[in-house]
Amino acid sequence: MADEAKAKGNAAFSAGRFEEAAGHFSDAIALAPANHVLYSNRSAALASIHRYSDALADAEKTVELKPDWAKGYSRLGAAHLGLGDAASAAAAYEKGLALDPSNEGLKAGLADAKKAAAAPPRRAPSGGADAIGQMFQGPELWTKIASDPATRAYLDQPDFMQMLREVQRNPSSLNTYLSDPRMMQVLSLMLNIKIQTPQDSDFSQSSSPSQPPPQQQKQQPETKAREMEPEPQPEPMEVSDEEKERKERKAAALKEKEAGNASYKKKDFETAIQHYTKALELDDEDISYLTNRAAVYIEMGKYDECIEDCDKAVERGRELRADFKMVARALTRKGTALAKLAKNSKDYDIAIETFQKALTEHRNPDTLKRLNEAEKAKKDLEQQEYYDPKLADEEREKGNEMFKQQKYPEAIKHYNEAIRRNPKDARVYSNRAACYTKLGAMPEGLKDAEKCIELDPTFTKGYTRKGAVQFFMKEYEKAMETYQAGLKLDPNNQELLDGIRRCVEQINKANRGDISQEDLQEKQSKAMQDPEIQNILTDPIMRQVLMDFQENPRAAQDHLKDPGVAQKIQKLINAGIVQTR
Repeated sequence: MADEAKAKGNAAFSAGRFEEAAGHFSDAIALAPANHVLYSNRSAALASIHRYSDALADAEKTVELKPDWAKGYSRLGAAHLGLGDAASAAAAYEKGLALDPSNEGLKAGLADAKKAAAAPPRRAPSGGADAIGQMFQGPELWTKIASDPATRAYLDQPDFMQMLREVQRNPSSLNTYLSDPRMMQVLSLMLNIKIQTPQDSDFSQSSSPSQPPPQQQKQQPETKAREMEPEPQPEPMEVSDEEKERKERKAAALKEKEAGNASYKKKDFETAIQHYTKALELDDEDISYLTNRAAVYIEMGKYDECIEDCDKAVERGRELRADFKMVARALTRKGTALAKLAKNSKDYDIAIETFQKALTEHRNPDTLKRLNEAEKAKKDLEQQEYYDPKLADEEREKGNEMFKQQKYPEAIKHYNEAIRRNPKDARVYSNRAACYTKLGAMPEGLKDAEKCIELDPTFTKGYTRKGAVQFFMKEYEKAMETYQAGLKLDPNNQELLDGIRRCVEQINKANRGDISQEDLQEKQSKAMQDPEIQNILTDPIMRQVLMDFQENPRAAQDHLKDPGVAQKIQKLINAGIVQTR
């Protein structure tokens, strides 16, 4: 599943859909958190959308997981350079080049970093849209917009995000977008001043700007005089006592939250609970206090209290139209508590449902991972709850009766139930393999025979089943190896001895050429699919040996003195690739 998510991320990245690519790589990381390539890919995607801080975190994780991988340092350098830290970028590129001195990407990155480090610091531009547009280049742009209540909502508007990215790519394009009040609001935020929009003019539309009315001409000296006087500074807006108190309470609540976070990190859970509770008393419009307290309750094993807080957070979040990510977090923590409380497979149903609801709010990798864990735990418990060796034996006996009556499909049904009741009984797999063999389902029979041997390597019946399937599949050499492995356990086993005899007869028959052309082609076709045969045929030494067999028989005899070569030649003969006369 991780490979599938990674492939989707690579496709999105190649198409320039970097946000989507980062999401897919996050899904892959949730399934394979130790895969350094996934963090590297996500770092590249995040850097492409100028989220350099997040890209840096992923690059550092890449290097942590795989310190001897040069590309990790390339990602690290790019993230540092994006954040304006040319010295750290250069150091990262140099570490990468120490591992891979010929890497052109690292060389180019190091050159860029050194160029940026040597460049004089930019002076503040004196004016113009291009100069002001430079203010939109730094990573602090996103932080300021997200932290200001008046501009935060703009980040969810695709047309506005497109405008911002265009200004970042081309600062001189700022003029194009200044007619948009949202862009003016952000510009006001970045300049840290209040930009007033022009008021309607007192002049009538029919008046010519170059020739003002006579009355206005008379007033011009007086107007100019007034313009020379300094404008009075605007008085600060009056804030009501109620609003002032509200802001103070919110500030105090945030301090309590910070204190709670510090206590949580120290594992002082009781103190953390007290701080989060106090924060809630001061400000009930921030559901993070509830979700944080819920996290503490999970650590303390107070799952019922956690669920209660999460339910409150979801309800209150809906009322306040809180960020969907916060609602998802509350649902994820509720699902975690429900999973902790689960005592049987049915109990996991509500936990799984809660995780699924969280994912509809926000597709978070941690939530996806917890959902997968809950589903696996449910499946394991279902198997444990269904386990009953006594009922398994009864079903196996019923299957044996059906087998004796040559009712093989009915026998398989009983063996299936026996395996569900007791999946560790090797005998059932052996019996079902015999049924599949009778029905001509050789791949299924081989799989069951191998499972039988895996569960009980000392059970000789498993070897006779596997050898019989291989014999019917005309893989006589493999069947002989299987029978020989069984004879090591029971040297006098007649079934195994008879199996070897039949295999020898077929192998000798093939070696004499006493085999139809159709059977020979089938045998060779199967042999060519065998990796061992493929390796022999692609070995340069063995190719020379085979050539000598055709052109220089005396040299070929010398080759056969090497036991390794002789063994490989025998394999080719047994496979029908090489024939003797």
